Amino acid sequence: MTTPLLFLDVDGPLIPFGASGREYPTYAPPPPPSVSPLLARLDPAQGPRLAALPYELVWATTWEDDANAWVAPRLGLPVLPVVRWPEDGPEPAPGVHWKVPGLVAWAGGRPFAWVDDEIGAADRAWVAARHPGRALLHRVDPRQGLTAADFAALAAWAG
Repeated sequence: MTTPLLFLDVDGPLIPFGASGREYPTYAPPPPPSVSPLLARLDPAQGPRLAALPYELVWATTWEDDANAWVAPRLGLPVLPVVRWPEDGPEPAPGVHWKVPGLVAWAGGRPFAWVDDEIGAADRAWVAARHPGRALLHRVDPRQGLTAADFAALAAWAG
């Protein structure tokens, strides 16, 4: 059986934005000024939880290589493969997230789950019509980031 891919977005799922009027905890010292100060919101406990899931982890974020430079070490993750976003790729159908065609292409028919805070019904329909393998498009609440319930849903789907 092929190990499913887990496409990971950073902003929202791993770096929560918090609810208005509520400060989010700071887990790590602030990074250098040239890097997002929101990195301090990364919860290092998320790394072992991600690594324990039965998936091959892949960065699917506009952070691209910076996810390996700045995010992975703070989570205790190894260097992960990175989805490369084309500069001038074809526009997906209206309402379909711009990442979706690239994720389906990268998966190449393999089963995959995608965690992001911008997933909608149009994305699910587009993937269902064009991806021959199993797919889970799991929307994460960007105010909270990945929660225990999200990890349980990902584990159950992969099982």
